[in-house]
Amino acid sequence: MPDRAATLAEAARLRSLFESAGAQPVETAILQPAEALLDLYGEDIRARAYVTSDALRGEQMLRPDFTVPVVQMHMQHGAEPARYTYSGEVFRRQEEDPSRANEYIQVGYEIFERDAPEAADAEVFSMVFNMLRPLGLRAATGDIGILMAAVEGLRTTERRKAALRRHIWRPRRFRALIDRFSGRSPMPEARAALLAADDPMAKAGPVVGLRTRDEIKSRITALREDAATAPIARTEVDLLDAILAVRETSDNALERLRDIAVDMEAIQPAVERLARRLDALEARGLDITTLDFEASYGRTQMEYYDGFVFGFHAEKRPDLPPVATGGRYDALTRQLGAGGEIPAVGGVIRPGLVLSLGGAA
Repeated sequence: MPDRAATLAEAARLRSLFESAGAQPVETAILQPAEALLDLYGEDIRARAYVTSDALRGEQMLRPDFTVPVVQMHMQHGAEPARYTYSGEVFRRQEEDPSRANEYIQVGYEIFERDAPEAADAEVFSMVFNMLRPLGLRAATGDIGILMAAVEGLRTTERRKAALRRHIWRPRRFRALIDRFSGRSPMPEARAALLAADDPMAKAGPVVGLRTRDEIKSRITALREDAATAPIARTEVDLLDAILAVRETSDNALERLRDIAVDMEAIQPAVERLARRLDALEARGLDITTLDFEASYGRTQMEYYDGFVFGFHAEKRPDLPPVATGGRYDALTRQLGAGGEIPAVGGVIRPGLVLSLGGAA
């Protein structure tokens, strides 16, 4: 890896390019309030955050990324259009892969724009694309919003849809739930017997763990209600699987998704947002016939993404993490907006990786 001085110089160079596009440079504190922000990051980052305790401030964490604190800062001053850039260290534990750095520098660009979200998507992506063009990276794109719309359109209970939405970012758990809710995966005999009992807790011993007796009873009631719910139709599951299987160049992916939307009307608005985004990318000179689109892409990234997602990968260096990532996070502004909200999208680049791959310092 390049030394710190070279990485900081590259970070300054990249940030200056974002500033030249009209972004205001901002700073965020390295120590962030853990209790208020950890839930916004999702399961993966929660497990990898460095958390400590402060007698006056409560639980604090070393900054695992910039987007959440930048959104929090922006929304405290109103949901107005703005562009920001930043650079600095982020910290994440790497217990599963000690070879990866647990402290590294990010440079980012965030757009808060109410009137033309697809154009903002194209602006962020094309800027990162052009800045990294000399490295010959593979650009991958996706759209979490299409999958969210598909889940929302299922003819099943709100409880089941909420569970599926919660686990979109955990593909194995999501698949297990689909199999269970569609009847493909039968309920374990032990659970079926427990739910069939007049009083499932009649022979229960003392309560251990974090759940109270009332919470356990509530969970049993929910499981009984779910067991009595009709399975999700096979045709709907097949359509959902067809969406997840889309992995083509962006122009062909759009046509495939439009075909699926004929039978799953719930995804039509999200698919047309994809069409407008591709038009905006073409207007910026990108060739969408060579741009990859994967409907499942981004499902192991930040859980605050709820629309367009992208990443740039060095195919000849599979040992390296993505050189750049980003996406749309409209709901995050609503969560942190105290009643306000504004469409927003951003991306980050790792300057250390840029240098490792031969980028200019």
